[in-house]
Amino acid sequence: MENLFRLADQDQGFFQRKWTLVNGPVIVGAGPSGLATAACLREQGVPFVVLERAECIASLWQKRTYDRLKLHLPKQFCQLPKMPFPEDFPEYPTKRQFIEYLESYAKHFDINPKFNECVQSARYDETSGFWRVKTVVTSGSNRTEFEYICRWLVVATGENAERVVPDIEGLAEFGGEIIHACDYKSGEKFQGKKVLVVGCGNSGMEVSLDLCNHNASPSMVVRSSVHVLPREIFGKSTYELAFFMLKWLPIWLVDKLMLILTWLVLGNVEKYGLKRPSIGPLELKNTQGKTPVLDIGALAKIKSGDINVVPGIKRFSRGEVELLNGEKLDIDSVILATGYRSNVPSWLQEGEFFSKNGLPKAPFPNGWKGNGGLYAVGFTRRGLSGASSDAMSIAKDIGMVWKQETKQHKKRTIACHRRCISQF
Repeated sequence: MENLFRLADQDQGFFQRKWTLVNGPVIVGAGPSGLATAACLREQGVPFVVLERAECIASLWQKRTYDRLKLHLPKQFCQLPKMPFPEDFPEYPTKRQFIEYLESYAKHFDINPKFNECVQSARYDETSGFWRVKTVVTSGSNRTEFEYICRWLVVATGENAERVVPDIEGLAEFGGEIIHACDYKSGEKFQGKKVLVVGCGNSGMEVSLDLCNHNASPSMVVRSSVHVLPREIFGKSTYELAFFMLKWLPIWLVDKLMLILTWLVLGNVEKYGLKRPSIGPLELKNTQGKTPVLDIGALAKIKSGDINVVPGIKRFSRGEVELLNGEKLDIDSVILATGYRSNVPSWLQEGEFFSKNGLPKAPFPNGWKGNGGLYAVGFTRRGLSGASSDAMSIAKDIGMVWKQETKQHKKRTIACHRRCISQF
């Protein structure tokens, strides 16, 4: 408490603003990572505050995903700590089912985020040993500044907080509709249109497939090499198979076996314009964070010619695009499946733990804990299972200190009480 008053003395205007001292960690972000951390802290008996800039939990899932989305991995690899998916859910739950699961999860662990509260800055005050987290609370047309003071700060905004929009020559002159994949819901409104999908990751592949299913004519830009794997190999989840083999074999050998099995199932995909990287899919994921595409039907459309694979873009002009090979395509719309990035550098005033790209500098499995009570969850590039692992580690670490200090405080209180009695 003495440190808190010292902190207040440094800023004469401190008590003129709305502020609160949090008796536990502040968690920034109410997506799966933030919810998992909050649930694990609840199990440890540690109080917390969750801040969320949107008006709902898991806003990325609720607002920035397409209708046909399903989990790419079997549900047992996607469930959060302490609560499995319902048994009647399919192996690959739908977007709606996953959101229902997250809402049930928050209710079960009594997690009540502070919604519409956007963090503007967070910095560690070395003199006091506290984090100062400044937010703007939006309610209708009203905006209120607020400040939270806390011992621990958990960054749970994730790797996909902001869309990436590339700077492509002539894009502003195109004239047709241009949207990011996060704003794409269904191919229904693109029926009969020629659509350029920029990007060939899981989103680019699924958007292209959905466009085909709604009688649009998609051309998908494949600028660099990409690993395309079947979602299942001989009826077994590809991810589960790889996970099992990694228990017994080195990663390079698992990669070779996975590519052989993929060739048996999918055939030679390079003749369709999908060149494979020289590094294996698992090693590439571990070293560069690039996720392989798990095919759920797009490859068949590529083989049939319903999805046109094209090389990189040179420039846009009115109603058309010129490709790097000199070919020109007439197009009606552009969908940018160009991915997302972390927004941590825009608000966290810290330069040791996080790098300039908004990801922890330390590689997995050491990227969850920094200095001064700073933690990160959901930045492992290992999906929901990686976030769950981080959440459990963070809660255990904070819980250990919390219980120690709480126990010591109780001892001091009892001793003081006894001394007071003895004086009478």
